[in-house]
Amino acid sequence: MKKTILLFTFILFIASCGVKKTQNLLSEGDYDAAIDRAVEGLRSNKNAKGKQDYVYLLEEAFAKAKERDLRNLDLLAKDGNPRNYEVIYKTYLQLNNRQDRIRPILPLPLLNKGRNAYFPFDNYNDKIISSRNTLSKYLYDNSKALMLTNDKLIFRRAYDDLNYLNQINPNYKDVVKLMDEAQFKGTDFVNIALKNETNMVIPTRLQQDLLDFSTYGMNEKWTVYHNVKQKGVNYDYGLIINFTNIMISPEQVKENIFYKEKQIKDGLKTLLDNRGKVVKDSLGNAIKIDNFKTVKARIYESTQFKACQVTANVDYVNLKTNQLLQSFPINSEFIFQNSYATFKGDRRASDEEYNAYFDRDYLPFPTNEQMVFDTGEDLKNKVKNIIRNNRLGN
Repeated sequence: MKKTILLFTFILFIASCGVKKTQNLLSEGDYDAAIDRAVEGLRSNKNAKGKQDYVYLLEEAFAKAKERDLRNLDLLAKDGNPRNYEVIYKTYLQLNNRQDRIRPILPLPLLNKGRNAYFPFDNYNDKIISSRNTLSKYLYDNSKALMLTNDKLIFRRAYDDLNYLNQINPNYKDVVKLMDEAQFKGTDFVNIALKNETNMVIPTRLQQDLLDFSTYGMNEKWTVYHNVKQKGVNYDYGLIINFTNIMISPEQVKENIFYKEKQIKDGLKTLLDNRGKVVKDSLGNAIKIDNFKTVKARIYESTQFKACQVTANVDYVNLKTNQLLQSFPINSEFIFQNSYATFKGDRRASDEEYNAYFDRDYLPFPTNEQMVFDTGEDLKNKVKNIIRNNRLGN
């Protein structure tokens, strides 16, 4: 019985908190939030006596929200400013959507008044279509006017308006064609090139990889990178990856000889006392102990080493004025290193973690071309970071 009373009290407390929050939203003029809370509270057991507060609040919030929206519509219509067309359209949508939120839970009885709550619904379909068409025409005409300029920012604004128009009124006139035109004219096109000022040949594979901007994931809505100039495109910027120096060290093999000595367990032996006699346990059996012996090994260690260092600049150029905008130095290094070892003596003398070296062998040194190519991934990441942190265009 106590558990039941506690549960009932808890439910009443939660319900009262929900009603209080709805009352606060209503008094603050946030009518739609109050409607949402009341509707949520009435989704289950809507006819219960404990839900009556929600019904009264919903009726009041709906009436006030509708009255406010209709008053605003009247003011906007009298103002006659085309910039209000979107607000008018969205207000009619809001009036309609509000009714749709309430409609599924109707009817809602007011028990003390012996009637159902009153929600005067209206059909806004004609108003929605009419205001949408007015807004569509305005957006279309205004966007076409904007596209008579040569300003990329204006083209981007026209694109956004046309895109919104296409969302509310799909396939309106030739809006899709105009969107493509606005996007093309509002885009900054960047030509990527690779320049070699060193005395070494840049591997073809590395050139292709560095210029393959599809793998960079850097194209944006208003910035597109091309590594091959395309017909009909006027490029705004150039991004030049300029190799200034490539240094490759000689192939080196360093050898080292060292000795290891260790005591290891080698079976068991009989325990003897100071007089050389066998020590026995209480049952008369000879006591056995670990037998240790010393093992030695001479270890011949070899380490192969070859390094490549590539220095380059990432240059930003304004192709309209042929001016260098910014230059960012980058440096990348790749090191080939391989260590292996042989031994004479007992392998067990070496440390366990060193044993892997005995399983390795001499490896052919990579060619100079391969060394330069192996710097590519690090170079590409650094170029990518420069581009990410220094966006071209507006």
